[in-house]
Amino acid sequence: MTKAFKALYISQEEGNFKKEIKDVSIADLPENDVLIKVSYSSLNYKDALSASGNKGVTKKFPHVPGIDAAGIVMKSNTPDFQEGDPVLVTGFDLGMNTWGGFGEYISIPAAWVVALPEGLSLKEAMSLGTAGLTAGLSVEKIIAAGITPDQGAVIVSGATGGVGSMATAILSKLGFEVVAISGKSENDFLTSTLGAKQMLNRDEFIEKYNNKPLSPSDFAAGIDNVGGPTLSGILKSVKQYGIVTCCGNVSSADLNTSIFPFILRGITLTGIDSAQAPMALRKKVWKSLASEWKPVHLDEMIEEISLDELPEKLDALLQGKAKGRYVLKHD
Repeated sequence: MTKAFKALYISQEEGNFKKEIKDVSIADLPENDVLIKVSYSSLNYKDALSASGNKGVTKKFPHVPGIDAAGIVMKSNTPDFQEGDPVLVTGFDLGMNTWGGFGEYISIPAAWVVALPEGLSLKEAMSLGTAGLTAGLSVEKIIAAGITPDQGAVIVSGATGGVGSMATAILSKLGFEVVAISGKSENDFLTSTLGAKQMLNRDEFIEKYNNKPLSPSDFAAGIDNVGGPTLSGILKSVKQYGIVTCCGNVSSADLNTSIFPFILRGITLTGIDSAQAPMALRKKVWKSLASEWKPVHLDEMIEEISLDELPEKLDALLQGKAKGRYVLKHD
């Protein structure tokens, strides 16, 4: 098959990285189990890093980013998937060193593919995407720890970003009171659309909760998406035997905190890695996201964009100017 398709193509020339929309060939894709025609993808911070030439994310160029994809199986050499099946893919090596969802076709191992759950459209799957899966994995950890809505509020940092907005919306749907931390003034988006009960300014939160070895225990659990002093403050403010999930470092990869939350309150800090999450867990979380966890205002949480708009939106992600989720629709 030599058909050409459009993609966001990142090339390296004399140490500089160039973004362009261009035609590439299906013959340029690796030989793999499943060939998928991509209907939708979504934008993530990791995609923005890859598109800017970050060698910590993508080592081989030229490259087509896009760690998320949803579409229709065009060819399969495994009985697990048939031509015409709607499927979704997030994480693993997609969009990192394997050409990803910012192209109209992907060729990948069958072990990366999830059958589209009943109750989700292809667009909804990418409205959730890696951000939704990561948020869902965090919510799964909180529920598994025995935290219930009657035990108190859950604090969520980076609440206007992809993972934070999804976590806020999912928790609200499940009846939890959510206190959202943000460096942006987005009260209406956080409360009316996402369902947060209260918003705290990031700097004010850090000042209140991260200036002592142990702070008032105001929250039953926490979901941190930014790292650094915000994560430290969340750890110090969680109640006895609470749990805090950690999945991002946009603020800082460093964690300077005291051990008192762990030895005096018995709290748990757990990491979330959605890229390599086991398939059984992925399927469980995606099934929940397609049903009782699906955010009420999912359509309002995303902005649908075209391939031509993609470079501008990736730059916005890098600059911290994004709100909610961007979903890329392929023609």
